[in-house]
Amino acid sequence: MPAFIAKRLLQALVALFGVVTLVFFLQRLTGDPVLLLVPPDASRADIDIMRAALGFDQPLYLQYLRFLAGLLRFDLGQSYVQHMPVLDIIGSRLPYTLSLASGALVVALGLGVPIGVLIAVRRHSWESRWLMSFVLIGQSMPTFWTSILLIMLFGVVLRWLPTSGASGMISLLMPAFALGFLSMATFARVARTAVLDELEKDYVRTGHAKGLSMARIVIRHLLRNAAVPLVTISALEIANLLTGAIIIETVFAWPGLGQLTIQAISARDFPIVQGVVLIGAAAAILLNLLADVLYSVIDPRIRLSGRQV
Repeated sequence: MPAFIAKRLLQALVALFGVVTLVFFLQRLTGDPVLLLVPPDASRADIDIMRAALGFDQPLYLQYLRFLAGLLRFDLGQSYVQHMPVLDIIGSRLPYTLSLASGALVVALGLGVPIGVLIAVRRHSWESRWLMSFVLIGQSMPTFWTSILLIMLFGVVLRWLPTSGASGMISLLMPAFALGFLSMATFARVARTAVLDELEKDYVRTGHAKGLSMARIVIRHLLRNAAVPLVTISALEIANLLTGAIIIETVFAWPGLGQLTIQAISARDFPIVQGVVLIGAAAAILLNLLADVLYSVIDPRIRLSGRQV
């Protein structure tokens, strides 16, 4: 196990280094940020002073090396616009995005897994067909369209929920549901497929022969075996929820990392964009590592080498 984790950590660091390099150089291709930070009537001398103050007068490779050296000290630099440490700015917004992603994950798992199991267990019934239609609707609707429908119904017509802002838990309900609705469909389809595969196996027939109820077979035996693909998709979906929060935070004016990223891109505030992308990439890599480790915990037959016995 330690050797496996060390190997995966090394792979994760290589992937993170690739992301850092790619983001750094791609942002430099978008134009000169100094021209956006100085007044329109700034003189050439003022522009040169600003460029020297930000380090843009140095060769690109030196800027890159300086950026890497800062990362080793956990220094993401200073915001060009807000003139504050990037780490502090991201730290002030991160709790909002984590609460939004957590709420969306609760919606996705709480609805998706039971619906997927019911569709598989009650296949060929009218309940299964209705639930499958509900899943297809969830999979077909873009998150921004779901958000608009929720705002119109619960915010404008019924006036039950606030349409924007972050004024307590009640403000989280609509953004979390809108973000989790699409993932709900993914979890439901994966759970349905996994349960259908398990229903064809001998231990299920043996359970029926012993007189066990379907509910007991599913809860005590089947769900554990069907959990492996759900763990895999959970790691990917959490990463998708974190990145998908950009649209939801913009629609609902939720002050998380997504809204911060949009503002930073508009202002070409490179250090903030780099910091957000780095944290997002690190989170995705860590989640995939956790998913690999959980395989062996859920199903001991799966070796860490990836081969089955």
